[in-house]
Amino acid sequence: MEKIFFDKISRILKNRKRLEDKLKVKIVIHGNYILIEGEPEKEYIAKKVLDALNFGFPLSVAFLIKDKDFEFEELNIKDYTKRKDLSVVRARIIGKKGKTFRTLNQLTNCFFEIKGNRVGIVGEPEYIKNAQNSIISLVRGAKQANVYHFLEKHRVKPVFDFGLKEIKKPKPKKKKSFKKFNSV
Repeated sequence: MEKIFFDKISRILKNRKRLEDKLKVKIVIHGNYILIEGEPEKEYIAKKVLDALNFGFPLSVAFLIKDKDFEFEELNIKDYTKRKDLSVVRARIIGKKGKTFRTLNQLTNCFFEIKGNRVGIVGEPEYIKNAQNSIISLVRGAKQANVYHFLEKHRVKPVFDFGLKEIKKPKPKKKKSFKKFNSV
């Protein structure tokens, strides 16, 4: 049984039935605490999904943790800088009208949210390392353009199937036969 503290319990109340059906666990609400009951593996996944929801990710992104085996990671900005004015650091991460977040999203194939002095990342495990490095670089003062260049240069190659999955081959097309007519 897992116990999680929630800031905004209303998000869970609205989607409780959907969460229980999708995650295959029972959710019990006590004030601002949520108890998760179910099989250990399902509890673990449900905890990750609910942590992402609690952080502020949309329900569709949080469900990717279960559906596509995505990971949820948190970075604390204070761990990577000694600056006192953290609002400037947060502004650098977000960018003008969220442009930096959107660009990082495209270059890393991860989803980002910021909550207070923490940055949440949801993505595939092989992409999360680059996403974390990009956020840490921005916190430490790197220019956005340099971070983008680094991400483009060190883009993770997609994983290819090495014959483990069965692929249906298309049927060969029948050749058209033409009769030759001799003209006399």
